[in-house]
Amino acid sequence: MSIPLDADAVLWSAAPDVRAGRPLLVLLHGYGADERDLFGLTPYLPPQFAVAAVRAPLAPPFPAPGYSWYPIEGLENRDPAHVTAAATRLIEWVDAAASDHPSIGLLGFSQGAAVALQALRLDPARFGFAVNLSGYVTPGDLPGDAALAERRPPMFWGRGTNDDVIPGFLVDHTTAWLPGHVDLSGRVYPGLTHSVSEQELADVRVFLDKRLADLDD
Repeated sequence: MSIPLDADAVLWSAAPDVRAGRPLLVLLHGYGADERDLFGLTPYLPPQFAVAAVRAPLAPPFPAPGYSWYPIEGLENRDPAHVTAAATRLIEWVDAAASDHPSIGLLGFSQGAAVALQALRLDPARFGFAVNLSGYVTPGDLPGDAALAERRPPMFWGRGTNDDVIPGFLVDHTTAWLPGHVDLSGRVYPGLTHSVSEQELADVRVFLDKRLADLDD
């Protein structure tokens, strides 16, 4: 049974009457965190965006804190179907909550970034861009991949040289896969672990400012 996202757990940067009609940026946290985690980045993001930080629907096994988008433990921890199911839940939430916004972008960290990329692949026409922070593209083919390669939406990918959380084979797969499907930009940050740095946030801000400029063209 699919667990829907909790609409009451979403943190919004503005009240409904203020955010309507503005471009929407959806924040997707990583494993063991919650909606408050990335919402703390809001002051670093362009204020023209309405920001929504959503909570993943699953609880990791005790004693891990927070929430997860898909399981990473057990025999099926690499089954891409779990990532696809999480991305489908996200798209369902967007259908219900984001009708008042002319454009939608995704920003995810780690697991949240993997879900963002999977959602972009499932429905390339729905999302204008994505920010992938320390995440990866899930291996395997999806029906929307050809349409994504044709649309080539902008994507920023940031990761650290000292990130020992994302397996190397997933980094290699992402490195090979993204250039053929998106308009890729980004940076590898020397010494950065599985985290986000001030320099990376500054680069994300530049990327997001460009997306706003695209909307004005």
